Amino acid sequence: MEKKQRKYDKEYKIQAVKLSKEIGAAKAANELGMPVDTLYGWVRACKNGSLDIGTGTHMPESAMTLSEEITFLRRRVKEQDKEIRRLKEENEFLEEASAFFAASRQKSAKIKG
Repeated sequence: MEKKQRKYDKEYKIQAVKLSKEIGAAKAANELGMPVDTLYGWVRACKNGSLDIGTGTHMPESAMTLSEEITFLRRRVKEQDKEIRRLKEENEFLEEASAFFAASRQKSAKIKG
């Protein structure tokens, strides 16, 4: 019987490599139900630079200090709070506009009817 080869997207590979760094490749492959050799290949690809797994994979030389990371995270929270406020304002405006158009639609229906 022909064995069907599974395709994995990049995000899945990244998450699998990150999991393997936390709990070990063999255990991660077992939990994900995949061949351990496949996961070892992705870890190797990460090490040689052909699979970028993003933040959290810095070497000690390039990692931020704790104070730099706290400053970065505070700035990020501040930006996200600002974005949340903007989105809430937009949502309120859209709710008001929706109510206005619904009311004008009802008025127009009463006039026609």
